Amino acid sequence: MADLAKSTPASGPLAGLRVIEFAGIGPGPHCAMLLSDMGADVLRVDREGGNGWPNPVVDRGRATAVVDIRSAEGRAFCLDASDHADVVIEGFRPGVMERLGLGPEVMRKRNPRLIYGRMTGWGQDGPLASTAGHDINYIALSGALAAIGKLGAPATVPLNLVGDFGGGSMFLAVGILSALWERGRSGEGQIVDAAIVDGVASLMTMFAGLLPAGRISLAREDNVLGGAAPYYRTYLCGDGREISVGAIEPQFFAAFLEKLGLDAFLPDQHRKKRWGALTQSLEKIFLTHPRSYWTELFAGTDACVAPVLELHEAFSQPHLQARNSYEMRDGVMHARPAPRFSRTPSAIRGSADGANLLAGWKAASSTEATAATGTHSVHEDQSDKPEEIDL
Repeated sequence: MADLAKSTPASGPLAGLRVIEFAGIGPGPHCAMLLSDMGADVLRVDREGGNGWPNPVVDRGRATAVVDIRSAEGRAFCLDASDHADVVIEGFRPGVMERLGLGPEVMRKRNPRLIYGRMTGWGQDGPLASTAGHDINYIALSGALAAIGKLGAPATVPLNLVGDFGGGSMFLAVGILSALWERGRSGEGQIVDAAIVDGVASLMTMFAGLLPAGRISLAREDNVLGGAAPYYRTYLCGDGREISVGAIEPQFFAAFLEKLGLDAFLPDQHRKKRWGALTQSLEKIFLTHPRSYWTELFAGTDACVAPVLELHEAFSQPHLQARNSYEMRDGVMHARPAPRFSRTPSAIRGSADGANLLAGWKAASSTEATAATGTHSVHEDQSDKPEEIDL
């Protein structure tokens, strides 16, 4: 990828935003990718050898500095960078950054405008805060996992989309951008405590709100949105591939049945006692032809039917191609930045050297400070050095 310094200046809505990312795995890097795509300059502080999960897609658009943050020299680099940054992203267990001398209190004392984003599974406090966990554990304790799966079988693990990314990186991004908006009025930064369990709890609010009124059930045997209803689930086709059906609304359900010649079941959409019979009929019908047949049959209709594509198939799906949803870079397919902006479009950016990016930040800060005060940059007067810390 092209060096950031040599590429076209960022045009996204976050152009000019300065972000420090302490390298990790999962939601933290994904959040940093989103900010980079939208124009932010992201300085990734990485360890020697990387995080063990090299990912050319999620890791895109960074300027990387390989730093030993346990050393005095490494901490000095990080503190120097934080003096000129707008945002910090870290995903260590609570207390780790404090023990390193890189916690929010230290950094925000030097740079009160800094937004310090903390990405964890359990949050910064609570009985589980210091314990290990992964996506599956967070969604298990938040009530989401229990509702996903078939009756009589173990819960279905939905990749790590619901926890790490749905309840994690997306909420961290919202928190950071909200804090930046507030900083525009107060002039002060703050700490963003983004816990996956909190995010997943928020994602579950629609279900929590509908349960008391009896409008929805999370029991697997009659969960309309969990695959129990014959009109909202997937079916196996004659070639072993799958088709998805999402005909919830009555008019869509009618269009679905009409194409299959099953109009007799139209009054039975919400009669749960009849779901079994309709499901069996649909299972038999879909097995009579390959997925391609059903895709063509329902094309252009409002029956809400779509093929279940594997990722490599999605790359060439006509609608996604028409929208240019994917882009090939250096032999690797990338999802293009989302969402899309009419005036300040996002873009996939190149890589760069972290030390060079920091030098550019410092030069810009010096120029800005001189223009504002007529004196040297306030950052040039900071001479405090981090002392050695026994971890």
